[in-house]
Parts: sequence; C-alpha cells; structure tokens
Amino acid sequence: MIEKLLFEMNSYAALSPATTEVLKTICQVKLFKKNELILRAGEYAKYYYFVCKGLLGYYKSDADGNIIYKLFFEENSFCASTAAIIEEKPSTFNIIALEDVELIQYSAKAFRELIITRHDLALFQIAYLEKNWVVKKEPLEIGLKWESAKERYLQLYQNQALFKRLKQHHIASYLGVTPTQLSRIRKELKS
Repeated sequence: MIEKLLFEMNSYAALSPATTEVLKTICQVKLFKKNELILRAGEYAKYYYFVCKGLLGYYKSDADGNIIYKLFFEENSFCASTAAIIEEKPSTFNIIALEDVELIQYSAKAFRELIITRHDLALFQIAYLEKNWVVKKEPLEIGLKWESAKERYLQLYQNQALFKRLKQHHIASYLGVTPTQLSRIRKELKS
C-alpha cells in the first residue's frame, strides 16, 4: 500500500530513492471501520493521511449539532487538518470514515522535519498545495459565494464516482441545505 502513496507523491515531484526510504520509516498502515472518527474536533492533529481504499468525510458541527461537510476524500487523496497542523492548534474539524478505509498515516511532525532537509519532498509539498489548495479549492470557495445549491449539486453530480458513494444527508450537508431542500432540488432537476 505504501507504493500507492509513493506513486501519488511522485506524480507531483520526483522523489529520490533516499527520500523514499526515509518516508517509508514514518508511514504506518491503518484500518478504520465505517463511522469511526479518525480525528475529533478539539484534538491536536498529529498525522497526515493518504487514502488507499475507502472514503473520508471532513466536517464541522455547528452550535446546534448539525454536521457541515466541507470536503470528501476518495482513494489516492491526502487528508489532514492542515491548518491545525501548521498552527499547532486543536483541529476545528472532524475526519470520519464514511466507508471502511485503509489509510497510510504518517507523523506530521516527522514529515515537516523531513521537508526542511529533503529538497525533493519540499517540491512535492509545494506542488501538492498549489494544485489542491489553490487551483482546485479556489473555484469551490467562489462557488459557495456565487452559485446556488442547485448549481453546486450539478457540479457534485458530475463526479459520479464520488456522488454514488454519498448518502443524501452527506450531499445536503455539503451543499448547505436541508434534506427537504435537497429533495426539492432533485425533483426540479428531474422535471
């Protein structure tokens, strides 16, 4: 399974054999059952995760206990409470297994120390952040401000591989609508 992680990292920036060997020493395979929390809001985020198999949800709860999904992480995705790691503060987000998952977990502290000494790993991190936290994320953030829930539903629907794996309450939460509003959107689109 570590080969999947290394393959994905190398798709962003070529890692040297020496860096690859060092990375292997900080990686562990972890299995989580569906609905198991991987990170609880209020805890310090100590790990980065790579999804080998399964689906993760990244969410927050509001004051009334309603769950608000921000992102979903499918196979070959990197997942973490990155802001909490960088700021060394407790996470404000939860990470939950929406299916049984197989993850590769690696220490954020050890990884961040390696970035300082391993130029190729730093290049991976920069390329990853540029692609996933700027290029991919920027349209999502703009969409939240300017697009209707119906338009965002249609965008999510285009990713059928992910869409078919989500429950209706996950979709409603992600769109920021109630299940009733989601039903209306779906009925409107069918007609």
